[in-house]
Amino acid sequence: MSQVCPTMASSLEIAKKAKEAFVDDSFKLAVDLFSEAIDLSPNDANLFADRAQAHLKLNNLTEAAADASKAIEIDPSMAKAYLRKGTACMKLGEYLTAKEALEIGTSLAQNDSRFTKLLKECDQHLADFQPSTVPASVASKLSDTTAGILEESKKGCCMSQQISTITSVSPKYSHGYYQKPEEVVVTIYAKGIRANNIVVDFGEQILSVKIGVHDEDAYYFQPRLFGKIIPDKCRYEVLSTKVEIRLAKAEIINWPSLEYSKEIAVTQKVNVLSVESQRPAYPSSMPRKRDWDKLEAQVKQEEKEEKLDGDAGVNRMFQDIYLNADEDMRRAMSKSFMESNGTVLSTDWTDVGSKKVEATAPDGMELKKWEY
Repeated sequence: MSQVCPTMASSLEIAKKAKEAFVDDSFKLAVDLFSEAIDLSPNDANLFADRAQAHLKLNNLTEAAADASKAIEIDPSMAKAYLRKGTACMKLGEYLTAKEALEIGTSLAQNDSRFTKLLKECDQHLADFQPSTVPASVASKLSDTTAGILEESKKGCCMSQQISTITSVSPKYSHGYYQKPEEVVVTIYAKGIRANNIVVDFGEQILSVKIGVHDEDAYYFQPRLFGKIIPDKCRYEVLSTKVEIRLAKAEIINWPSLEYSKEIAVTQKVNVLSVESQRPAYPSSMPRKRDWDKLEAQVKQEEKEEKLDGDAGVNRMFQDIYLNADEDMRRAMSKSFMESNGTVLSTDWTDVGSKKVEATAPDGMELKKWEY
C-alpha cells in the first residue's frame, strides 16, 4: 500500500486552496498560498507556474517572469510555463525574450492557438523595433541569435533574460540583462566565440568586455554601471551562443538600468525579509497579540462580499471589472463610456480603439440632444 508523504499532502492541500482563491479572483491570497506550498515543495514546477499566473493577474510582471523561468528550469517540457513567461515578457516590452519562450512553447503545444496569437503580436513589435533602434548589421543577426538561444533552451539551459536597449559601441553583438536582489546577469549574444578571444575585467563600478576575433575589428563594451559591484565575486562564462556575466552587487538595491545615469534617482533598497518582518509591530498592553494581517484580510473579504443594491451594486461591479482589467480593457472602457455619453461600456479595445463610439439608447427609449 502506497503512502503519501505528510509534507507533500500538506503542500497539495495548500495548493488546492490557492487555486480556489484564484478562481474567486483573490489573486493576492493565491500568491501567498502558492508561496506557502512552494516552501514545502520547492521542486514542484506546477506551483511556480501557477504562482506566475497569479502574479500576471496582479500585474507583477517581473515576479511572473521569474516564477515561469523557475518552472522551466525544473521542468523544461512544461508548455504553460513558456506561455506565462512569454506573456510576462511581452508586457514588460522584452520581445526577444518573449519570442524565445513562445517558440519553445509552440513546439511543445502545437495545437494551442494562444502561442500563435502571441507570437504574431511579438513579431509585429520586433518588426517595429528593429529598424529604428537596432543597427542594420545587428538586425540581420537577431534571427540567428534567437535560433541559437532556442536551440540551447531546448537542451535545458533555460534562463530568464531581460533585453535592454542595444547601446554597445560596436554593432556586431546585442546585449541584455536581468537582475536578482544580490546580482545582475549581463548577457552578450556572441555566437561561436572562443574563450581565448574574450577579455572581461571588473572594476568597482565598471564592466569592461573585449571580444577580439582574428581579422575582425574588436568589440568593446565598457559601461559605467548603475551601482557598485564586488569585483572578486564577479564571474563570467562563455557559452555556445552567448557570454554570460554575473555581477555581484555591493548593495542590495534594484538597478532601474544597467548603466549609470544622473537623471535616474537611486531606488529604495530591496527588502529581502519576509512579509511578516516588514509589517510594523503595534504596541499593546493586551496579553494576547492581535493578528493585524488576518484582520485586514477579513475586512477586505467582507467588503468584497458585501451585497449592494441598485446603482451602488452596479458601480461596484464596474469598479471590480476595471480593477482586474488589463491596460487595453481600461482604455476601451474609458473611451467607450466618454464618447457614448455613458450609454456604452466596452472592454474590447480592438473594437472601439479605431472608431468613435456612438451613443446607444436602451430598448424602448430614444436619444435626444439637450437643449439649453
